[in-house]
Amino acid sequence: MEICTVTLATVGDVVPLFNAYREFYGQPSDLKQAEQFLMERINKEESVIFLAYVDAQPVGFVQLYPIFSSVAMKKAFILNDLFVAKHARKQGVAQGLIEQCYSYCLQNDARYIGLETATDNVRAQKLYEKLGMKIDDGVYHFIKYW
Repeated sequence: MEICTVTLATVGDVVPLFNAYREFYGQPSDLKQAEQFLMERINKEESVIFLAYVDAQPVGFVQLYPIFSSVAMKKAFILNDLFVAKHARKQGVAQGLIEQCYSYCLQNDARYIGLETATDNVRAQKLYEKLGMKIDDGVYHFIKYW
């Protein structure tokens, strides 16, 4: 497995996976808008996307969004999107992508990396715990949707 940072030159490789990720969450397929969205994130340096290849084929991606910790006065990252194609699951792709995120965060002196997952996504929760993450039960997260 090879993991690379997505650039404008390679964004086309991640678009089908990003589109499938969105479809998994009930959104309609829209390859054109998916590509535009990802290109904008890259152009504006608003996210970092890592793409996993197996036998030169893209099989999974992860997208990090930067945030800041005012208390620590450091950057932090939200692991916002993680997706592995069905045929490539249970082969260590997700673990490799998360470990790449950890490495990137450490290289960038980040305070932490955080994520959220569905309460019924037990398989993912086990992976996160295996990789050293824990549920932060010391805070509540509030959200308002528009």
